[in-house]
Formats: sequence, structure tokens, C-alpha cells
Amino acid sequence: MPTLAELRAERIRLCRLTADRALADLDDAEAFLHDRRLLTLVPDSSLPSLFAATHEEAYAPGKAGFGSWPKTKWRWGGELAGRAGVVTPKVHRGKMLFLSREAAAIVDPLCRESLELAADGQMGEEAAAIVRHLAAAGPTSVDELKVALTLEPKTLRAAREKLETSGAVVAKEALVPVGIEPAHRHSSVLARWDQAFTQRRKASVSAALDDLVVLGVRAAVVTHQDEIKSWFSWPVISSAIDRLVATGRLSRPGPGWVSVPQ
Repeated sequence: MPTLAELRAERIRLCRLTADRALADLDDAEAFLHDRRLLTLVPDSSLPSLFAATHEEAYAPGKAGFGSWPKTKWRWGGELAGRAGVVTPKVHRGKMLFLSREAAAIVDPLCRESLELAADGQMGEEAAAIVRHLAAAGPTSVDELKVALTLEPKTLRAAREKLETSGAVVAKEALVPVGIEPAHRHSSVLARWDQAFTQRRKASVSAALDDLVVLGVRAAVVTHQDEIKSWFSWPVISSAIDRLVATGRLSRPGPGWVSVPQ
């Protein structure tokens, strides 16, 4: 089994954490996603990050939020999300994850369960109304939802947060023309999970969560097990990680550290 030091060196290489491994273009970014299978947008954990792998200076150095995004490659997030076969639920605790189709299949049972809970009203009346409307009308813009369901912006935002964080609904950015001039503003089109990813995977929710943990550890190459609990919208307990180690799906290269056996 590789040592912890060897795994850390491999993590630097595979997660493209040095400037000599910087992403060259959007095709390279998509290949990076398919290699790692999941990416965060910004670096916030040991999961691989799209923007970290650009190694480009910030748009506004020293500022938080959008100012910390790459100066010219900030568009890559939306452009990669728009590519065929890329699914982007906000299941990184309310933040977007880029998923390859293989990764989307792994989270499918979890997102479908969330969708069922929402449809049953367990996320609130407004959330249930949204998923019912999407089932009947198909993917719908936020502006159209406001009109169709007569929801106040604050109420719609709260319902969207529940739905998107749980994976029940996936948002895609859209550009909305403004007047007759070549101008636009940003909006979102919402789709139910079963509209964004149509290939149902037959697996239990517990098995899917185990698979997702293993997938995340593989993407990171090596990580401290305590960090895994902050990765996803679904709770991961220490005993689940211990079980994955005991069954050989994860290994321990050092106390508290886990990796996927090679």
C-alpha cells in the first residue's frame, strides 16, 4: 500500500495542484472532470476544484466571493456545466458539484429519494408545488415559476434552497434577453432530478451513500476522514467510514487518513 507521503504527492498530481499541471482549455477541464468524476467549483476542501486547477490570478485579488474567481476563466464554471453529460446539483452542502455521468448515477438514488420527499410535502408546501409544476411543465425558468405559482421571491428562494441542496432539483444558468438591445441578465432554469438525469440506478439509499463516500475519497486521492462529513448534503457518520475501511473499500495510510485501495 502506498505511504501517506506517496499518496499526498499523487494527490498533488491528479488534482492538478501545481501550476505546471494547470488546465489548458475547457476541453482539458472536461477531461479533468471525467478523470476525477466530481469537482467543486472553488477550492474549499480536499475534493478537486475546477478553479484551483486553472492556476489563474483572481479577478479581484484580496476580495471574497466572485472577486476570488479566476480573472478570465471564471466563465468555465457555467460553460462546463452546460456540456452534455455534466450534471451540477448543489449537493456539496448547498454548493455546486460538477458530476460526470458515472458520478451522477452514483448519487441518483439519493436525489430521487429527496425528490419523493419533496413531492410528499416533507420539504414544505411551496417545494411540493414546485416539483409538481416541473413534472407537468418540464424544466422551467425561475421567472416563469414566480408567475405560475404566484410565489414571492423570498418564498421561492427558500423553497429552491431546500430542493437544490437535497438534490431534488437542479438549476442551470440561462441568459435572458433584455429589451431589443443585445443585452442580457442571468436567470436559472430549474429541473427535477429525474429530468436532469434520466437513467435510474437501482440501489438502496445507504448503498448509494457508501458509493458516494468512496467516490469522493477517490477524487481527493487521500483525505482526513473527519473532512468527509462536510462534503455532501447527506450526513456521513464515522462508523460508516470505519465500516468501509473494515470491508476493504477504503484503506488507512495513516491515523485518521483514508484513501481508496490501489
